[in-house]
This record gives sequence, structure tokens and C-alpha cells, in this order.
Amino acid sequence: MGIFSRKDSTPQTPAAGPDLTALTGDYTIDPAHTTIGFVARHAMVTNVKGAFQDFTGTLHLDGADPAKSTATLDVTMESIETGNADRDGHLKSSDFFKTDEFPVMTFRSTKAEALGGDDYRITGDLSLLGVTKPITIDLEFNGAAKDPFGNERVGFEGRAEILRSEWGLTWNAALETGGMLVSDKIKLNFDISAIKNA
Repeated sequence: MGIFSRKDSTPQTPAAGPDLTALTGDYTIDPAHTTIGFVARHAMVTNVKGAFQDFTGTLHLDGADPAKSTATLDVTMESIETGNADRDGHLKSSDFFKTDEFPVMTFRSTKAEALGGDDYRITGDLSLLGVTKPITIDLEFNGAAKDPFGNERVGFEGRAEILRSEWGLTWNAALETGGMLVSDKIKLNFDISAIKNA
């Protein structure tokens, strides 16, 4: 039997999470290196991607007890960009986000979980159009580093799915071929870089 056929008899143990004890502290999300994005199905045949350009946020990381970690995010809805000015204007209108009446979308975490390895899950309240409902975000820890300017940074990637109708975003148009113009399901994507507070 060749060496490539041998079975490793060493007992396997579940992968432990990274040692984040040294990272414990308060962080400010860096908007210049962070993306708060979304994806919506359009006309049932393609995806439209967009992002918000103006937001602020904080993280509190507890490396010894990740369940005590928290996150906040405040997003300026006027800053939405999808690469098309007419579509952006429609999204800001009374058909969708009503940005004159509801200028800010907020997220406040209520629960954090370590799932093993680099994977985490954070649950919190998303407030939009005067409606507050819970969402769950799956996060992957991308690592920590000190940048050339002496900032201690951490990075996370996150994913979530919501039904926009649950927040009152119900505008749509029927297609002649059946189905609707804009999907109810929206995918949220987060690519976060945060700087540790001095």
C-alpha cells in the first residue's frame, strides 16, 4: 500500500476558534475600507448590486467571551448607489426608502455567538422605515493587523438575507412573462475593517 493510501489514525478534534483575547476592546468601523452592500434580483433574470457610501459604526470585541461582543451601525439612506442615477433616485423616493422621512437605517446587536473556527453569528435589530425587526448575520473573521500608520485593525466578512416586505418595502411591478420586477429577498453583504480606539 502506498503512502498516499494510508489513513491518518490521529484522533480529530473540532477546530478551535482563533485566540482573540489580545483583540478585546472598542473599535470604530473605517468607512474608507468597509463596504455595506446589497443584491436584489431584477426582472427575475439578473442581479442588481448596490452599496451605501455614508455610514458610521462601532464594534466591541470580547476575545475571552465572544458572546459579550456588540456592534452598531448607522447608515445614511441618501448615500445609496447602484451605478444608475435614475434607479438611485427611485430608491430614495416614496416608492422605496422615503429618505426625506426616514433618513437613517440602524442596526443594534442583541446577541453574538462563536460558531467555531473563524465563524461567528450576530443577531440584532434592523430599523428601517420606522419598522424594527431582528436579522441574523453570519460573520467570518478575516484577521487582525497593524497598518503602516500604527492603527490596529480587524476585518470581518458578513452575509445576511432579508425579505424587504417585512420592513414595508412592497413596491413592485408585474412582468408580462410572469413574476415581479424586483425580488422580495435581498442579500446583504458586509466587508468590514475596524480600527481599535486609542
